[in-house]
Amino acid sequence: MSAAASHRSRLRLIVIQTLVFSLLATLGARLYYLQVVSGERYQGKAASQSVREIVVQPQRGLIVDAMGRPLVTNRLIWVVSIDRTLIGKMSAADRTELLARTSDAIEVPVEKIAAKLLLCGDTGAVAGQCWNGSPYQPVPVAQDVKEGAALRILEQPEDFPGVVVDRQSVRQYPSPYGINAAHLLGYLSPITKDELESAEDSGDSSVNGASVVGRAGVEKEYDEWLRGQPGYDQVAVDSKGRVREDVSGLEAQPGDTLVTSIDAKVQSVVEEQLANMIATQRQTRDPVTKRNFEADSGAAVVMEAKTGRIVAMASQPTYDPSVWVGGITDKQLARLYSEAAGTPLLARSFQGQFAPGSTWKPFMTVGALTHGYSPSTVLPCSSAVQIGNRAFHNHESAAYGPITFARALEVSCNTFFFQVGMHFWQTLGSDPDDAKAKDPLVEQAERFGFGERTGVDLPGEASGRVADRKWKRKYYESMKGYYCGIAHKPQDTKTSDFVYKFAREFCVEGWKYKISDAANFAIGQGDTIVTPLQLARGYAAISNGGTLWEPRVGKAIVSPEGKVIREIEPTKERKLKIPASVLSYLDEALQGVALRGTMNWKLQGFPLDKVRIRAKTGSAEVYGKQSTGWVASYTKDYVVVMMMSQGGTGSGSTGAGVRAIWEALYGVDGDQVDPGKATIPGVTPPAQLPTFGDDGSILPPARAKGGDQ
Repeated sequence: MSAAASHRSRLRLIVIQTLVFSLLATLGARLYYLQVVSGERYQGKAASQSVREIVVQPQRGLIVDAMGRPLVTNRLIWVVSIDRTLIGKMSAADRTELLARTSDAIEVPVEKIAAKLLLCGDTGAVAGQCWNGSPYQPVPVAQDVKEGAALRILEQPEDFPGVVVDRQSVRQYPSPYGINAAHLLGYLSPITKDELESAEDSGDSSVNGASVVGRAGVEKEYDEWLRGQPGYDQVAVDSKGRVREDVSGLEAQPGDTLVTSIDAKVQSVVEEQLANMIATQRQTRDPVTKRNFEADSGAAVVMEAKTGRIVAMASQPTYDPSVWVGGITDKQLARLYSEAAGTPLLARSFQGQFAPGSTWKPFMTVGALTHGYSPSTVLPCSSAVQIGNRAFHNHESAAYGPITFARALEVSCNTFFFQVGMHFWQTLGSDPDDAKAKDPLVEQAERFGFGERTGVDLPGEASGRVADRKWKRKYYESMKGYYCGIAHKPQDTKTSDFVYKFAREFCVEGWKYKISDAANFAIGQGDTIVTPLQLARGYAAISNGGTLWEPRVGKAIVSPEGKVIREIEPTKERKLKIPASVLSYLDEALQGVALRGTMNWKLQGFPLDKVRIRAKTGSAEVYGKQSTGWVASYTKDYVVVMMMSQGGTGSGSTGAGVRAIWEALYGVDGDQVDPGKATIPGVTPPAQLPTFGDDGSILPPARAKGGDQ
């Protein structure tokens, strides 16, 4: 090898050695940087892979009555959850074995556990069963688990890798004085995917995939106050998902307390009397059909006349609100919506709509006395009035001769009010095709708030209906296709004679507002419907001098520390322009109903000189069914309304129950009044709120004073 070649070889070796040394130096420097300079930071990152964030659900706020008695509280239950992330790393065999072992421990079928573990949106996921929350958070698969099962899982963690057991709060119903109040309180159910996405889009951090939200009653109306603010725990877990230590956390904030205007004692009396009246009437024979009354449902309302606050409200049939706790079954849900069971989920007090019958007549009296008639007006109360080719009768065809409005209200004379309704039709709108004709009776009904929602702080309120000329025209336009379709075909075996005849008449002139419509409107019959709450509000306006209030159940919001955050004041909707002389005349006439009229037989021996009850009874005819019975009554303090579907006459079906409620409200014992025995201390509801301690606990209330009858 020449000297030149040898030199080139040594040069290449030096270059290679230099490159190798440089690479080793670079790797050494990088290793030093990773292990020494940045070692602590990367060690933290590695550790963070074993830290998991768990959402901590807040305790939902309490719901209490006006005296501070708890209506809805919370209780702790055992909840079993499964870590989807961890079991996702298992083999199919191990995962199947774990689910089977867990199923056996908590007594929940494997299929249900698997359905709950699916993320909403995954193939095969079922709404209401799938998981809405974070895929990295343990998924609850069973609630209200027996303590023995929960302890078994906790004591044998090696047999249940990825299974988490903790305690959470759910709703509890203390039922003071045995009350139900399901339709007032409402219920909770899991948040839906759409609701969760909407909350996330709006930046609302008070809900998460595991949240439950209000679906009815005050639980829904005041949900944002009651739900609280979730917290979180960051915990270190091992490779099997077991918690090793707490890393950090943010404490959940409990929800606020809702103070309602409901009085549990009064609510108890109202519920008991409504249920008793229905049970009694079902054992009573209908003199018309010669069979027992169906008495399929009913409702009652007690309202403060001067403020519109709801003191008590009940509906029948009802249901147990705790049925929703921990998840409702398909069978239970089907029963709540079942017509055969009476549709228990329907709050008939403010969602049920019924013909008002003769309880409508006081409002018609106001309309008449402010449009040409006077207290001295006398009209004949004959047994029947001929309208077209049909005779319209009084109840049991009674006749009382020439009488005034006051006497017509006392004896509930239909033929008297028929003439009033027909008079306005003949003088202001005798053209049945004129949908714009004026009608003082319709206008007065609308001023009293009928045909519109009252604005009560309960969701799902019905609006009722004032069946005037405009409504009849709209109804015809919406239904003519259906009825004309029946009328234009030969009658088949499925169509009754009545329906076929009605369809033919409706198709020809269903839009016409006839004199018979006006006559029926004046006595609360025909197509006009109201809710019991609307009727109570109307009578409250008569009692308090003409103020129409928006009814309220909520009274105040109180923080968990006992601080009043917000007082929910009564809202005045409007002041009715009714002459004081008209209201005074009507007030005296309705007192006559209790003293001498259709309600008197149910108030024999009651101290009406001390507790001056004004009342109006009503019996509304319903095609194909027995009559709907009503009693609407008031003093200067309260309004009490009770109704019963398919119950017969008003006083006959509900009169005794209404009397019992008045006895409880004022402490009536026989013919004596003892305010000390009244369900509400001091007779009238207290204006002040319950007293709360610094820790949010409710202190015993002070006794209120006063009471205006």
